[in-house]
Amino acid sequence: MGQSSVRREGTRGRVPHARELGWDESLYDADGTGPQSAGGGPGDSGDSRTGHRRGKPRKRAKKAGKRRVFRWIAVTLSLLILGTASAGYLYYQHLNNNIRSGGRSGGESGVKKTAPNALGDTPLNILLIGSDSRNSAANVKLGGSRDTVGEKPRADVQMLLHISADRKSASMVSIPRDTIVEIPECKDTKTGETFRPTTTTPINESLQRGGPGCTLTTWEKLTGVYINHWVMIDFAGVVAMADAIGGVDVCVKTGVWDRPTRMVPGGSGLKLPEGTSTVKGEDALKWLRTRHAFGNDQNRARAQHMYMNSMLRTLKEQNVWSDAGRLMNLAETGTKALQVSDELGSVKKLFDLSMQLKNVPLNRITMTTIPTVEWSQNKDRLVPVDKSADKMWRMLRDDVAFDKNGKPAGAKPSTSAKPTGPAAAAPSTLGITVINGTGGEETSVVGRAGGMAETLRGEGFTQAAYSQSAEPRKDTVIKYPQQDGEQGKSDALSVAKVLGLPTTAVKADTKVRELTLVIGADWREGATYKNPKPEAGDLPDGADDLNAADTGDCMDVYYIYKWDGKS
Repeated sequence: MGQSSVRREGTRGRVPHARELGWDESLYDADGTGPQSAGGGPGDSGDSRTGHRRGKPRKRAKKAGKRRVFRWIAVTLSLLILGTASAGYLYYQHLNNNIRSGGRSGGESGVKKTAPNALGDTPLNILLIGSDSRNSAANVKLGGSRDTVGEKPRADVQMLLHISADRKSASMVSIPRDTIVEIPECKDTKTGETFRPTTTTPINESLQRGGPGCTLTTWEKLTGVYINHWVMIDFAGVVAMADAIGGVDVCVKTGVWDRPTRMVPGGSGLKLPEGTSTVKGEDALKWLRTRHAFGNDQNRARAQHMYMNSMLRTLKEQNVWSDAGRLMNLAETGTKALQVSDELGSVKKLFDLSMQLKNVPLNRITMTTIPTVEWSQNKDRLVPVDKSADKMWRMLRDDVAFDKNGKPAGAKPSTSAKPTGPAAAAPSTLGITVINGTGGEETSVVGRAGGMAETLRGEGFTQAAYSQSAEPRKDTVIKYPQQDGEQGKSDALSVAKVLGLPTTAVKADTKVRELTLVIGADWREGATYKNPKPEAGDLPDGADDLNAADTGDCMDVYYIYKWDGKS
């Protein structure tokens, strides 16, 4: 009885099929060299407690040998798997360590995050910045100018990438570097220096007034669009990325040589024959920097858009997202070449961001430039054409596609709000505060809030009242308390319907306690809203839009810089 008890205490539970797989350690001595024997000596006669008996030693040794092989195979595979996992983790950490990041914004713009649509999705806005930094040997060599070494870099290339909430379209807007805009107060997070607001400074100097975060804040102030992230690259980074991609096709209508002339010094050095050429490395940078040969900054932006469209086509043709080798090469290069806002400061987040754009069809990607004219105070500076620019900003805020390819045939824009959730409460039970937001770039319309409150009371919203406070904003909005959920949304939509406002004007807000109508600069008169949401593709003249699927674009060359391909 005692013997039986000891046997049970000293025996581990048997794993099914473990011995057949060579994983049962009870088959081996402590040093793993052979089968265990109960007595421990070569002459031991066996023990009924272990089940080991004399006889047929050769067969038992043969089985033990097989098990030993299986065990070593299993151990080796385990080490390989662990080693591979460790190497993968170390490489992932290596890529993460490559990434340089900084604060998302450099000041307060007053712009809030975009509210989710009916499906809970939000658009994604990323500011792309090209720095002219010459504060490294590589950038001095590539940039060609030594007189700015040591200075804070400027943001000579600025593009806002908007990816729609449904991830089916994408729009890109450029602003020429010498465009005069309002740059708000910004703080440099590295030095602690605060910069006062200015209205007479070109937008490229925003980078010198608090880093990329200040450039982002400037764009938010200008557009009213909440920008999620920024990504910045310098000269050396462009060259590295162009090489990693393997080259991008560009086209000129005649040969081009962007060289110094008697009247105009400088130049990028770009030298290409007529037709299509594949540029990479330093030649890609020259293409992106060329201004004189293409005529002006607006045309330089067009050339940059051609390059980016061609790059997107190249990446899709190469299918880099499923090619591990190419993806690793791009990841290694990209994490070294790019600086990003803190929210993108990991490989996973950068990869997730690339996947957002990967799934957008090429014919739904549109590149544009904001229409500008010469500034009255300096012909070498530009200012936005307000009416055209405001229309483009509104399209971004309302998540309206810049292309017409996603618009169903015969579709008509909906200009009025239609409640789709729970039934709205009776108008007479709804408290509504009306705020005058018509001020800002123009003088505020006196009495606007009071007049609209009276209009609402006449429509049955008898509790409507106006506020003496002002909240300047570009677009009209109806806010409802976020905690009121779908009921609050339905109540707000019922107000929007009466006033003729689009559904996109209805926003959830954590700070309001009741329905709040803020009348923006887009609605300065009248009781019914008469500025309907723009249709897809309804861009203003001068936007110079290019579609990423169009492969037939070639740049015009200013006659002084034409090249015959010989000299």
